[in-house]
Amino acid sequence: MGRKVVLALRVVIALAMAGAVAVQVGMVALLPFDQDTTTGTGVSLAVLGVLGIACLQVVGVCVWRLLTMVRRGSVFSDRAFPFVDGVIVALAVEALAVVAVAVVVWIEQRSTPPGGEDAPGLAVLIALLSLVFAGVALVVYVLRALLAQAVALDTQARHLQSELDEVI
Repeated sequence: MGRKVVLALRVVIALAMAGAVAVQVGMVALLPFDQDTTTGTGVSLAVLGVLGIACLQVVGVCVWRLLTMVRRGSVFSDRAFPFVDGVIVALAVEALAVVAVAVVVWIEQRSTPPGGEDAPGLAVLIALLSLVFAGVALVVYVLRALLAQAVALDTQARHLQSELDEVI
């Protein structure tokens, strides 16, 4: 991977992290002004939002560390697995958080009086978003298996190279 690509990815990650922190701080700062004090929906959604953004921040940190390993040429090692596992776990937790948001929205819709504001299907659309996060987590899991195979082949190649060096 070229230096420009790594630099561009790092700029995108840094901007996303700064924006995520700003959104988290804004969500927490606006909690006292929540109008919905009877059901606690606003607080629930804010907590789930902060958790969801934190999961994406974990993904950003893990990808940053993997980019560092790519730049150094050491990504095909056992040291890469904790960061790939971090991405998988964070995406899985994100999927669960999005399901929880869908449940909160569904409960809120069920408690809305007839004729009130209601967006039928919104909870289903949010739940479908959780499938996207789960799907990405599964894709990363498959890529982890490919990384494991590459690490094993790299280890075997080094072993064979050392045996060849001894023969020569």
